[in-house]
Amino acid sequence: MNDIPLETDNNHHSLRNIRSFVLRQGHMTAAQQRAIDTQWTHYGIEYSKQNIDLNISFNSHAPKILEIGFGMGTATAAIAQQLPNLDFLAIDVHGPGVGNLLKLIDEKNIKNIRVMRHDAVEVVNNMLINHCLHGIHIFFPDPWQKKRHHKRRLIQRHFVEQLLPKLESKGYIHLATDWEEYAYQMLEVLNSFYELENTAENFAEKPVYRSETKFEARGKKLGHGVWDLVFVKK
Repeated sequence: MNDIPLETDNNHHSLRNIRSFVLRQGHMTAAQQRAIDTQWTHYGIEYSKQNIDLNISFNSHAPKILEIGFGMGTATAAIAQQLPNLDFLAIDVHGPGVGNLLKLIDEKNIKNIRVMRHDAVEVVNNMLINHCLHGIHIFFPDPWQKKRHHKRRLIQRHFVEQLLPKLESKGYIHLATDWEEYAYQMLEVLNSFYELENTAENFAEKPVYRSETKFEARGKKLGHGVWDLVFVKK
């Protein structure tokens, strides 16, 4: 599963801050650790509370896509290979996933991915300058199925408010989920922004670049649907 939100108390606002993850234990294979040891200096970006120039980080002026929560990185690697004219900033905190994506980058000689292991909310707020992103991908965030936990979901108005300034004019937000009720919440949230325009009447056809993940394939075998949303910034 991808990054998961937590909330923390905020004494100054009625809305609660969110984080993009819950830390999970996971077994790091020797190959994943080796990839971190050997590839991080080439493809990893350390977190800092300073603005970052992504063109320098990638050594490229290609349009930049932010991906929040990449799991084991297989879909991220496939998308980056399909779209070599775009650069992908992939953020997750799961160690084995970070190692696996770096391993795939090395094995497949992928040059247009940079990896961060940190809370994506802090990266968005403290490192990314306004209008630096062409697109934002958030695929299969945790649905927090129980109603009392819905407030922990990542896709809420106050988080999208933080994302929108980073998106350039005519840039896009692409969300995907296999939880129908969450899909409708996502739709309601994105529809609430006058700056955003839906590319479909409600839900979009799955774009060809979004490769199917193992998690998605497993869900389909269980009879789950999948809902994509693609909105463009006016």
